[in-house]
This record gives sequence, C-alpha cells and structure tokens, in this order.
Amino acid sequence: MQPLTIPATRCSPLVEFDPAGGRLRIEGESYPENSFEFFAPVFAALAEALEAGTGPVTLELSLSYLNTSSIKCMIDILDMLEAAHKSGRPVAVLWHCDRENDRALEMAEEFKEDVSLPFSIVAR
Repeated sequence: MQPLTIPATRCSPLVEFDPAGGRLRIEGESYPENSFEFFAPVFAALAEALEAGTGPVTLELSLSYLNTSSIKCMIDILDMLEAAHKSGRPVAVLWHCDRENDRALEMAEEFKEDVSLPFSIVAR
C-alpha cells in the first residue's frame, strides 16, 4: 500500500494518508466541483488499508467548511471506520476545530453523534 497525498487547492482539502502508520489527515475547506470524484482515491486507499491490515487507524480532521456533497463523503469515510471499529479494529477520529468557528464545532458534534467509535473534538 502506497501513501496517498492530494495537495490542497482553493476549494479542496489537503489529504495525507500513511497506511503503514495508520494516519489519514484531511485539512482545509472542502467544496470541490465533484466531491465524490475528489474523494474516490481516499475511499479506495482507506478500503484497501482496512482490508489488508489490522493495526490502528486514526482519522485526523481539521475542516473549516464542507459543502453538502463533501459532508456525504465524510459520512462515507466515517461509515467505513465505524464498520472497522465494530469488527474489532482500533480506529479513532480526532477533529481539530477553531473555537471561534461555531459552524465547524457544531458540524463535528453532529458527526460525533452518529458513530460509536472513539471520536475526540479538540477546540483550539
């Protein structure tokens, strides 16, 4: 499994995935023209890593804005991690939020309510 890096653009987040280290980092704003196309390599890499390995996986997020289709993609990623968690795989989410951005904090809280896996929100 190869690491995945997608550089940030004006409308899409930075994505860094180190399958060997079990760390998926997504940072920035996400409102690409086609969110599903943008996140397709992330879905594929994460699915491969979850299928192939047994070690822990941590999703580290620092997202200040997501459009509707990006929210759906994030739900899909969380669903993949939730399924892994329910099958005994150690997974966790660490969501960094600017404490001044009420919308981002509320969004993180809403995502947290929808999963049973370990999910921490860090307001900075």
